[in-house]
Amino acid sequence: MVNDYFKNRKTIRKYSDREVPEKLLRELIEAACEAPTTGGMQLYSVVVTRDAAMKQQLAPHHFFQKMVTDAPVVLTFCADFNRMNKWCEASNAVPCYGNFQSFMSAVLDVTVFAQQFNTAAEMAGLGCCYIGTTTYNAPQIAETLKLPAMVIPIVTLTVGYPANPDAEPKAERLPVDAIIHEETYHDYDGKRIKEVYALKESLDVNKQYIAENGKETLAQVFTDVRYPKANNEAFSRVLVDFMQAQGYKIPY
Repeated sequence: MVNDYFKNRKTIRKYSDREVPEKLLRELIEAACEAPTTGGMQLYSVVVTRDAAMKQQLAPHHFFQKMVTDAPVVLTFCADFNRMNKWCEASNAVPCYGNFQSFMSAVLDVTVFAQQFNTAAEMAGLGCCYIGTTTYNAPQIAETLKLPAMVIPIVTLTVGYPANPDAEPKAERLPVDAIIHEETYHDYDGKRIKEVYALKESLDVNKQYIAENGKETLAQVFTDVRYPKANNEAFSRVLVDFMQAQGYKIPY
């Protein structure tokens, strides 16, 4: 049976004033290190931010989302080949990881590591929120956190004890049949795609998004307002330029 935790978990955006004990945080990070990793290389690092002034410095890079300054702890999870490269150089081995495939390995490592931390933290009674703006302003975050070459911020989590978990909304999800493909990928025709998104489109909160943004459909809210082409392309240029500056040869 699947643990009810997974069915009932919520993203937590409001935190109490209670501090997260350093011992607990280290234990959770240690537990997260048991996550699967590419070739056992552990191509990640995490920067722990508790200081209020440092959180204020990070806030504009995350578009002033309140969770960044309100949470007791902000964790920036980074794809990190700096440590691996220095070990190679100190061990008479020539590092060869400034390429796109290596970068993707590090991204996978850091993502799995961050999610294992998230799960462990929530099971320990903490609340977490993924901040989705980390790669948008990676150069600025890297400067604030003094990240060296070959280290790129990928994921940010705010962490703390929930202020009022019952008041936090539970995010809607697509029905599981929408994402399962038996044996091969079965593409969606017009009828099926409408069935898949019917529940999501019927929710009052999403109808409100449509009205507030003057759109005809929920899909238009995504394409025209939340994640428009111009923004995606601009942030893509920022990230690719930064990856190159940090030592990754892109495209390869």
